[in-house]
Amino acid sequence: MANITKKLLAQELRRKGYSISEIATKLGMYKSGSISKWCRDIVLTPEQIDRLVKKQKSGSCKGRMIAGEKLRKARIRETELMKEEGIKEIGKLNKRDLFIGGLGMYWSEGETHSSNEQVSFTNSDPRMILFMLKWFKEICKIPKDKFSLQIRVNEVHKNRIKEIENYWAKLTKIPSGQFTKTILIKAKSKKNYPNPEVYFGTLRILIHQSARLRRKISGWIEGLVKYSPA
Repeated sequence: MANITKKLLAQELRRKGYSISEIATKLGMYKSGSISKWCRDIVLTPEQIDRLVKKQKSGSCKGRMIAGEKLRKARIRETELMKEEGIKEIGKLNKRDLFIGGLGMYWSEGETHSSNEQVSFTNSDPRMILFMLKWFKEICKIPKDKFSLQIRVNEVHKNRIKEIENYWAKLTKIPSGQFTKTILIKAKSKKNYPNPEVYFGTLRILIHQSARLRRKISGWIEGLVKYSPA
């Protein structure tokens, strides 16, 4: 059983009020460290806590569990606060912010090998794909008809190809005629996704006739290196 399946099952059992050790037994796992990590943000109800306390027959157990739940809730609150704080610190992006942000993403995930002068960017995160499409359009001045998109999915999801193609077409708002044939990856998947909606493969954005842009992007990257603070 792949870890992702065990994780989802563990979280489902935890929401039902099972203890970490009970979940470990049900999943056939000898160590409960991973289960504790997977379930750390799941808050138990008072009734579930009482059930676990009675099961363990320990008077001091209830106090520890209540304290643990308080810590869990505090961690969740802090996570949300930090997220909100981070969003505020970023604020509204101006054009230069978009330029630098997209360039950093391209440097990390785009085609940069010296033997290839194509401009392409590949990722599985839909937010990053949308950010880069905006970057290509607004910063690089690429018209919509110059984009060519290619989907890559593991062959174990070949029965979902149409669903996956529709997902990316709807997300990007790029006409289906600009999508090339979906590539099936034959490598054995290390993950088993019980919920299809969590997997849509990767999307490659390719810009037609982009040698000049590729050279310009290389210059931009060199500029980042040259003018970054020592």
